[in-house]
Amino acid sequence: MRTLTFLFFILSLTFITAQETDQQSRKTTVGFELDAVPYIFQGYYGSVWVGHDHFRYRAVITKIDTPDFILEDGFTNNEMRVYAAIVDYFFKPDFQGWWIGPGLEYWDASIQTDAELETAEYSNTIFTLGGGYVWKFHKNFYLNPWVAGHFRIAGDKDVRVDQSIYETPLFIPEVSVKLGWHF
Repeated sequence: MRTLTFLFFILSLTFITAQETDQQSRKTTVGFELDAVPYIFQGYYGSVWVGHDHFRYRAVITKIDTPDFILEDGFTNNEMRVYAAIVDYFFKPDFQGWWIGPGLEYWDASIQTDAELETAEYSNTIFTLGGGYVWKFHKNFYLNPWVAGHFRIAGDKDVRVDQSIYETPLFIPEVSVKLGWHF
């Protein structure tokens, strides 16, 4: 009887340790995302991230051609390359549900007037604040609808193009959907 009790005790410890190890492994994960909007506007988006506990640390690279209907009259071909570092906080475990996150972005851009005589280069440092909802639809594959506000904190405000001045916006709202997966 003592032997059975001892074996039961050892098996119980093994089961509890295995559960704790499994839960710990879920606390840290690595993933990636693709965003729909840049692809719609002749660009690309890639994000890789590491998550630990409730925090997700993202590195983002994007290229997007801003649609002319969003630009000031008289300007066209606003091509932006964006590099970002963002930290997100999830309110639920396992990187699902509601999240919010601030970050810093560097926008390296070029723009032309409608006359397309010359191209002007400009750059901005952006503070971004976003939030969204991660919905896991199959294991660790997920959809992530989100919104963000981008605030220019440094860089070029007035950009001379031909004989015109393009004023970079102080605030830019954004909304999109990402598709992602994590280990």
